[in-house]
Amino acid sequence: MISGRTAVFGIFGYPVEHTFSPGMHNAAFAEIGMEGCYVPFAVRPEALRDAVRSIIPLGIRGVNITVPHKEKVLPFLDELAEDASLIGAVNTIEVVRGRLIGHNTDGRGFVRSLREDAGFRPKGKAFLMIGTGGAARAISFSLALAGAETIFLYDIDIAKATKLARDVRTRTGVSATALKAKALRTSMPDVDAIINATPLGMKRGDPLPFSRDLIRAGNLICDLVYNPPATRLLTVARSRGAETLSGIGMLLYQGVIAFEIWTGKKAPVNIMRQALARQMHRG
Repeated sequence: MISGRTAVFGIFGYPVEHTFSPGMHNAAFAEIGMEGCYVPFAVRPEALRDAVRSIIPLGIRGVNITVPHKEKVLPFLDELAEDASLIGAVNTIEVVRGRLIGHNTDGRGFVRSLREDAGFRPKGKAFLMIGTGGAARAISFSLALAGAETIFLYDIDIAKATKLARDVRTRTGVSATALKAKALRTSMPDVDAIINATPLGMKRGDPLPFSRDLIRAGNLICDLVYNPPATRLLTVARSRGAETLSGIGMLLYQGVIAFEIWTGKKAPVNIMRQALARQMHRG
């Protein structure tokens, strides 16, 4: 039921038709008995400034920000939380007394999934990140803040990996090193977990994002691709005796954290998880 008292939340992105967030958040509002609704807004890049300026006049209580706006939205906000400032990207806007505060819950969502879904504690661990785009940036900083000992970064664009490694070292003091392709083949460092932060695995027939020879029994292999839930990488990893973690948990927990920022209420995690599962099954 929508009424004059309904609190409106949403997501700004372009395109936005594929998002699973409305189903997840609307299920959460219904579960806790809050009169709220979450809707998608297809915001073209050239309209982003006007869309952000409309949040307060329209009484919108909070929004998520997705591709391609996560970095471009920064100049239009009043304040950045520590995580968003470090990462240089925003995926959640909180409205507080007429001010827009930017947060980044992506990396925190991943770390929470590590702990709660895989029983894996980042403190003192070594990670290898394959791909160094926006998601990898958020996760790298969150792992550093969670006590990771070292983070190795690989990207076919070595300059991009080098920049992220430098940013992590400079801003957090945690060891971060960009690896060249040769190192992955000949002198791969010993790591506790490998994270696929590339889109490889989303389409049938995609190659593995890295050689199966890098996977060792006892490793944790994480795939940020969440649809399909059982990617080829995770299937291969299990066959080699590794533990696995899909990207569903990161998707879930980044939404959980955003929900709690907006509402000040404890999110119904299991209900949100079930809503995601239903949407993926239908898809």
